[in-house]
Amino acid sequence: MMWVGLPKLVAAVSNAGGLGILTGLTPGSPEKLRESIRETKRLTSKPFAVNLTFLPSISPPPYEEYAKVIIDEGVKVVETAGGPSAAPIIKLYKENGLFVIHKCTSIRHAKSAEKLGVDMLSIDGFECAGHPGEDDIGGLLLLALAAKKLKTPYLASGGIADGRGLAAAIALGAQGVNCGTLFMATKESYIHDNIKQEMVRADENQTTHIFRTLRNTARVFKNKVAMEVREKEYRPGGVKFPEIAPLVSGLRGKEVYEQGDSDRGVWSCSPVVGLIEDIPSCEKLLKRMEREAEEVLLSSAKKIVPRNEKRESKL
Repeated sequence: MMWVGLPKLVAAVSNAGGLGILTGLTPGSPEKLRESIRETKRLTSKPFAVNLTFLPSISPPPYEEYAKVIIDEGVKVVETAGGPSAAPIIKLYKENGLFVIHKCTSIRHAKSAEKLGVDMLSIDGFECAGHPGEDDIGGLLLLALAAKKLKTPYLASGGIADGRGLAAAIALGAQGVNCGTLFMATKESYIHDNIKQEMVRADENQTTHIFRTLRNTARVFKNKVAMEVREKEYRPGGVKFPEIAPLVSGLRGKEVYEQGDSDRGVWSCSPVVGLIEDIPSCEKLLKRMEREAEEVLLSSAKKIVPRNEKRESKL
């Protein structure tokens, strides 16, 4: 949700009954993050979280400075994602009493996060936008494994865009769902309307993976730039990152959202675009998801319970 998880959208999600998550690195500096947190507080009195994602980088951001701003500003819930470099920040959060949700793409990573004392896990299946890890395990199996192998409560993340997906996640043991792409196509999202309409028109085949050969896989919208990156990656001899760096620049991705040109750069997107049919408000979206999930769960219970009662009566 880089360039997307900004105050207006975050506050709208929280005001509608969800937990909005501010992307901590989007503002560009710790002090600008402080301003974004305060702006979000002006827009909502409800809880919201702040995310810090730890990805491989030649010049990593000053994560500890960002974390101290989050703590100083009284944020009570945080989301973390990424590799071992997240560990000292998680420790800092826990020392200061924050509720930590850590996003994982594998059970082994989730178990490592449990050892760090995180309060909740976000189990990210292969269907997710952005970085799905390198194991290629879909959410259906990953969530079932989580139910058997983890002790920490978890959310389902990746591939969820409606009430049926929410119901499935609950049936698989999740406490709730974590959605990204879905909220990009809402009225409160900062994204240019051209991009939102592109998402409505897209089907589930309109995403692809880049950086696979570099072992840093990312799922993005299948546009001209993404396909050029793939072409370079899979040519004989492969590619070194500096050659494709200008194509995948974060600033170019930001310009996609600002200018409305879907081919301007690479941008994260999940196959759930195949389920996106309109551009609702966050309130309408969340109420619809909750209603649909209740209908699915109640309908399933009615189908199953009578059969069990009949079986018991025969016994």
